[in-house]
Amino acid sequence: MIFKELISNLAILMACLFLYTHFTKSSVLYNTVSLRLKLFMGIMAGLLSNLLMQYSMEFGETMVDLRHIPVLLTAYYGGAIPALITMGLIISGRFLISVSVSSVTAMLLIAAVTISALLVNKLPTRKSRITAMLTSSNIIFTVVILYLLQDVQTLLFLVPLFWGISYLAGAVAFYTIESTREMQILVKRYREDSLTDSLTGLHNVRQFDEKYNFLTNEAEKNKENLSLLYIDIDYFKNINDTFGHKEGDVVLQQLGTLIQHNVREKDIVSRNGGEEFTVMLPDTTLEEAYTTAERVRAAVEKNSFELETGKTIHITVSIGAASHPETSPAHELIAEADKALYAAKSNGRNQVVTAGDYGTLELQMN
Repeated sequence: MIFKELISNLAILMACLFLYTHFTKSSVLYNTVSLRLKLFMGIMAGLLSNLLMQYSMEFGETMVDLRHIPVLLTAYYGGAIPALITMGLIISGRFLISVSVSSVTAMLLIAAVTISALLVNKLPTRKSRITAMLTSSNIIFTVVILYLLQDVQTLLFLVPLFWGISYLAGAVAFYTIESTREMQILVKRYREDSLTDSLTGLHNVRQFDEKYNFLTNEAEKNKENLSLLYIDIDYFKNINDTFGHKEGDVVLQQLGTLIQHNVREKDIVSRNGGEEFTVMLPDTTLEEAYTTAERVRAAVEKNSFELETGKTIHITVSIGAASHPETSPAHELIAEADKALYAAKSNGRNQVVTAGDYGTLELQMN
C-alpha cells in the first residue's frame, strides 16, 4: 500500500510536469524572468504539491508524499520567490486538511526543505545542486518522520523506500524538464533556420511568403495601406566574376545590414534569392514607400563596401515599388513591384520606379 501511494505520487508528478513543459514553451522559469511569471509558477507548483497531498500515505495524522519535489524545482529554476510561494501554499493546504502536531511539524519540514534548497542552489555545478537538494530534503524528512512515528517496523520499510522514490522522482522530474526544454529549443532553432537566410540573417523566401500572405490578407480585410519594395543589385555578376563568389557574399551581407538600417523596425526585410531583396512596409502609402526606397538607394550608392581583402568597392541598386491600394490590389503587389524593378533596370539602373510609373517609362523607351 505504501509503495502504491508513492508510485501514484510519482505518476501524478510526471504527468503534471509534462503538461507544464508542453504549455509553457514561451514562459520558461529562470531566475531572470519577470516577477509576474515567478508568481504564476510558484502558484502552479503549490497547487501541484497540494494535489500530491491528496494521494498521501497516512499514518494516523502523519502524511507522507512527494510534495517537496515542486519546491525543489521552483527553488532550482526560479529562486526564492516562486519557492517561497510554493512553500506557503503547501503549508496552507496542509492546515486545511487538519490542524495537529503532524501539520505543525509538516510546516517546519517544508520550511526547512525550502531554505536548504535555496542555500544549496548556490553550489557551482548543476549536478551538485540537484544532488544536494534531494539529499538534504531526504535527511530533513527522515528526522521529522523519526520524531512523528514510533513504529520501528514501519520506519525500517518507509524511510529507505521514501529515499529511493524521492531520488527517483527528483531525477526524473529534473530530467523531464531539462530534456523537454532542450528539445523545444532545438525545434525552435530548426524553425528559425528554416525561415532565415543563412548568409544575411534576414527572412528567407519561405518566411517572406508567410509574412506576405498574412499582411496582404490583413490589408485587404482592414482596408490598410501596404507597400512592397523589390531591390536588386546592379551588375552583381560582375562583382562575382571579378572578385569571386566569396566576396560577393560579403557584399550581400553588408547590403542586408544597410537596408535594415534605412527602414523602420516594423518593416520586414527579406533576401528572396541571389542578389534580390524585398522590403514589406505595413501602413505605408506609395509616396512614403518611394521616400524609403530612395533613402535606401542613396545609402547604397554612398556606401563603401569592404571586401575581405581590404579593398572597397561601390555598388548601386535598382528598386521597384508597389502599394496597395494605390497601384494594385494587395495580392498583386509582388507582380507589380517586380515589373517596376524591371523598368528601373531597363531605364538605366540605380533608380527607383513605382508601379504607377513603369508604364510611362516603357512608352518613353519605345
